[in-house]
Amino acid sequence: MPAKGKHRRPKQNPITRKLALAGTGGAALTLPLISATTAGAVGTSAPSAAVTAVTAATAVNVAAAPPTTYSVVVGDTLSEIAADHSVSGGWKQLYEANRAVVGDNPSVIRPGIKLTLGAQEKAATAAKTEAKTAAKPTSSYANNLDGWIRESLDVMAKHGIPGSYNGIHRNVMRESSGNPKAINLWDINARNGIPSKGLLQVIDPTFKAYHVPGTSLDSYDPVANITAACNYAAARYGSIDNVNGAY
Repeated sequence: MPAKGKHRRPKQNPITRKLALAGTGGAALTLPLISATTAGAVGTSAPSAAVTAVTAATAVNVAAAPPTTYSVVVGDTLSEIAADHSVSGGWKQLYEANRAVVGDNPSVIRPGIKLTLGAQEKAATAAKTEAKTAAKPTSSYANNLDGWIRESLDVMAKHGIPGSYNGIHRNVMRESSGNPKAINLWDINARNGIPSKGLLQVIDPTFKAYHVPGTSLDSYDPVANITAACNYAAARYGSIDNVNGAY
């Protein structure tokens, strides 16, 4: 048979074909980015996901940026470097953050070594602050006789003053029944103008003589009163535990 004329199928624009394929099958596909010159129908209202992704990536890069460093040159000193770069804490903090590379003598720094000035220096400061906070005692004491005795025992332990919970409690209940504002206005001390006060009925001269640093100067203060009385009892009787009557 004679050959018939062949009709050429019009070629689809590659972009049109890609769009057609992307729209079939019901799957959510990522469409190719189309420039304004090839598809004017896609305006500036395109989703900003790409911009958001770029912004997020930039933020990550900023967060992951290496710390600022400084390379020591001849004639440098830690104090000058700290001042020039506004290092928080001055040369001492700069030295602490770079002790490993500087060595034991902060007055001698070798040309060529690199000192950390930025993120790592801040991290070192934060770590030291955290360590100090962790080292602080977190004990809290109840505002009652039990709490006062326990706090006093902790103070006594720091100052090497002997005494036990039971010894203190026994004497407190005998002297004041646990009332920190108790005062004796009828005995010989009261007649002499120095009445016995507080949980362990301490007169002012004894309180002042045996007051323990770190406690209140008020003789009615429960912890201060207990601690001073125990300090006096230790000096006179060896321990508050040895006191079973008036002292």
